[in-house]
Order: sequence, then structure tokens, then C-alpha cells
Amino acid sequence: MKDTRRTRWVLGVLLAVALTIITVDYRGGQHSPLAGLRGLGAAVFGPVERASAAVVRPVGNTVDAITDAPGERRRADRLERENQRLREQLRAGRIDASRYEQLHRLLGSAGIGGYKIVAAQVISAGQGFEETVTIDVGSRSGVRRDMTVMNADGLVGRVTRVGPATATVLLATDVASSVGARLEDSREIGIVQGRGRRGLSAGNDAPLKFQMLNANAPLRPGQRLVTLGSQGERPYVPGVPIGTVERIEKPEGGLTRTAYLRPFVRFSSLDVVAVVVAPPKSDPRDAVLPPKPTPTPTPTPTPSASSTATPFATGVPGRTPSSPLTSPGATPLESATTGGRGDRKPSTGTPTTPDSEG
Repeated sequence: MKDTRRTRWVLGVLLAVALTIITVDYRGGQHSPLAGLRGLGAAVFGPVERASAAVVRPVGNTVDAITDAPGERRRADRLERENQRLREQLRAGRIDASRYEQLHRLLGSAGIGGYKIVAAQVISAGQGFEETVTIDVGSRSGVRRDMTVMNADGLVGRVTRVGPATATVLLATDVASSVGARLEDSREIGIVQGRGRRGLSAGNDAPLKFQMLNANAPLRPGQRLVTLGSQGERPYVPGVPIGTVERIEKPEGGLTRTAYLRPFVRFSSLDVVAVVVAPPKSDPRDAVLPPKPTPTPTPTPTPSASSTATPFATGVPGRTPSSPLTSPGATPLESATTGGRGDRKPSTGTPTTPDSEG
């Protein structure tokens, strides 16, 4: 078709007619005079439109997927990184809350005992023959060799090596560890020694042992021990809780008894600890020990009705249930002082005798 003046005029007329029809149909709404023509167009061109859409849609979706794939991948990676960051924040929040609780309890124990401490965190565990951990404070924080290390529960060990920013702690469970100890509420003393990891690996739940110096002193399971304190307060300050007696052994022919202890500290999950950089002004003795658990009350059996009934309440003429063993005229006090028989006490005067002349 040639692009002539007539062709342009016809095209303009058709566009004007189309716009007029669309306007009239739109303003008429459901009552449009062109509703029949619209339905005829839908009936004629609807199948063609559906067939063409069925052919074109998969191709369009494929093209969209190919073109949008890099953007979707970047979006998925961004969401994954955001999810990981939120999980790390949640985990860090829980760890911080746990460490805050440990530090709060640790400051409370140090305040009761009068210890001046430097808080620290365990950053690694020793891999050699010694049972040691490394903490994140050193000489810059005032830490020196042979200082006591504790946590909120009790004794952890002592400092053996010190660097500018870190220090090595020998745990109380190491076989080379020896701590002077004293029994709770007693002046009996002895030595607490570590038993090492080998005792724990065999299923032993008592990694500490206590040997009393006095073989005849009283010793029983459940007693608790605290540190006795060293000369010059190093390496151990007094009053730090150690553990509880689990069982007692006395070897044949031995001069001392050996008690096996369950420590207050969980050495397998050390986190927040403290180095005691200054000893207390006075021995706290048992003040730092946790409160003793209250024993569970034993229920008292309720007596049955048959056991509370008075055996002489019925079946005896002249006696009432309210006073089964009281003779006529006797007071309750007289009945109690005569063993419950109801007999009166004999009079101190001259007994009367019947008249023999009558």
C-alpha cells in the first residue's frame, strides 16, 4: 500500500471511529448499545487470543527467567547473608547474656570474700600433658605468677605462666596440683590433689581427692571444703570453695583417710574466670560457700480412725466415751499423775475402819 494522502485520510477516519466506539462503550457500561458488538468480537477473537497466548507465554517466561536469573541469584545470596547475620547476632546475644550472668555472680562471690579480682575469659585449653587453660589477661592487667584463679562457683587453679596479654592457668584437677584445704565448720585440714583426665575418662565423677592430716577426725559425705590459704596468700588465698565429699576410703594399714570430692566448678565448660590480684584483709572462712540445699520434708502419715479410737470408750458400764479412764469425782490432773488409772492418791491421814461394835 502506497503512503498517499488518501491512505492517511482513511486511517485517520478509522482511528476516530475506533476512539468514538471505545468512548461510547465505556460510558455506557453494562447498558452500552455496543454490548452485542463487544460480545461478537470476544467470540470471534477470543480463541485466537488464547491460542496465541498459549504459544507465546512459555517463550516469554523462559526469556524472563533467563534475564532475571542473575538478579534472583543476587537476591537469594543477600537474603542468605542477612539470615546468617541474624543467627550470629542471636547466638552472640545469648552468649553475652550467659557471660553477664557469670560475671555478675563472680563479682558477688568476690565481694563476699573480700577478693580484689581481674575478670578474664578462657580463650583456649592446653593440649599437652598438663591440664591448663589460657586466659586473655596478663602482666599488663596486674596478673603475676602463682595467683589464685576462681570463677563464680569456686576454685579453678593457679597462674603458672604470664605474658603481656595472656596467662596460663594450671587447673586444680591436674595431678601436679596440691591445695591446702579445710572442712566446713571445722578446723580439720588436709591436702586436695587433682586426679587428672584419666580418672574422668574412666567415668569417674570425682576428679579431686582429699587426704586428712588427722586420721581420727570426723569426716562424712556431704561435707564441703574451702581453701586453707598459703603462706603469703600465694598461690592460694583462703576461703575459696573447692568441692563436696562424695565418698570416703581408708586403706588397710593407712594412717590417713582419703575422701573423693565433686568440685563446685565444671572444668569442662570454663568461660568467665577471675584472677585474685589482692588477698582479703581477713579470712572469709565459709562465707563464700553457696547456701546449703534445704532438705525435702518427709510427709507425716495420717493416723486412721481405727487407730485413734479409745478401746475402753464403749462396752463398759458406767463409763462415758468422753472420760474412759476417769473414776467418778477424779480430776484430769489426778488421772494424769496416777498413770492414767483414775485412782486417787492415798491420803496421808489415818485411814478409817468400819465400826466393829455395830
